[in-house]
Amino acid sequence: MTPRKRQIDHLFDDGSTLQAGEVARVIGVTRQTAHRHLRRLVLEGRLISEGAGRSTRYRRANPTQERTYLTAGLEEDKVWTDMSGSDSIIASLPTRSRSILQYVLTELVNNAIDHSDSSTVSVRITQVDDALELEVSDEGVGIFEHLQEKLGLGSHLEALQELSKGKTTTMPSRHTGEGIFFTSKAVDRFEIESGTLRWIVDNRVADMAVGALDPPIHGTVVRVEDDPSDARDLAQVFAEYTQDYEFSKTRTVVRLFTIGVEFVSRSQAKRIVRGLERFREVVLDFAGVELVGQGFADEVFRVWASHHPEVTLIPTDMCEPVAFMVERAIRGKGAGSGLTL
Repeated sequence: MTPRKRQIDHLFDDGSTLQAGEVARVIGVTRQTAHRHLRRLVLEGRLISEGAGRSTRYRRANPTQERTYLTAGLEEDKVWTDMSGSDSIIASLPTRSRSILQYVLTELVNNAIDHSDSSTVSVRITQVDDALELEVSDEGVGIFEHLQEKLGLGSHLEALQELSKGKTTTMPSRHTGEGIFFTSKAVDRFEIESGTLRWIVDNRVADMAVGALDPPIHGTVVRVEDDPSDARDLAQVFAEYTQDYEFSKTRTVVRLFTIGVEFVSRSQAKRIVRGLERFREVVLDFAGVELVGQGFADEVFRVWASHHPEVTLIPTDMCEPVAFMVERAIRGKGAGSGLTL
């Protein structure tokens, strides 16, 4: 959702019914621009239009709760208590769905409190047909900007890449770096917008993607969608990536680390393996990658693997050319035993 469309969408959170002209005056755009965005929100099912012509009024299509909190002194469990009371959208959810929503909401609010440098954090829950949408937003420094600065990375994209691995934190004394990772695995759809980037994880199709935001947005917006009738078992989500109660396994989607479908350089390889020594087992997903170069494969599967024999690398979803180069590197001198084909 574009920042302008989101701004218009928020005008209806309090149950207001508005005409295009009223929306235009509030946000400072022409009536035609307001009407265009309103029609799109109707087509997306977020608003309902009533009437015709200039007398058309718009209202929220789906039940919505929203609250904004001052972050100073805020505890994330208070937010959950406020948003899950007896008259809330969450109140009647099945146990599994409530557990997922509680975990996700408290993790995201806690991140905003500790890392965003924002004076406020907003939480919105919307019922959309059979699904629930939870959005946590702040007006702080932005998650990718924060990680880039604190970890000394070269760009917002590199920050996103590190975040996708798990165990990435700028405050190790208070955070394990697990919250965002497990949140992205626990729901049907997960999305972060910050700065110039949007990161989407769609667990319904087992895929993820990165897109550009134009114009950039200030702060961070995290949005998740989940179907309460088919919610995951949170314990099973944790178990998939843990061993002896330790977060020890990650899945890295290789094509997040470049633009296009070819990997040829050692520098690209070094970005992928950065920090993976924190895990015992790493699944390297090559879906969508059509070519890797000798230097790339050698850096990952011979050089890095030989220096970290305690980590098992598991390359998956390789096309034939990629599998050839990976196997060639693995069979090279000093590849070690911590590799699985």
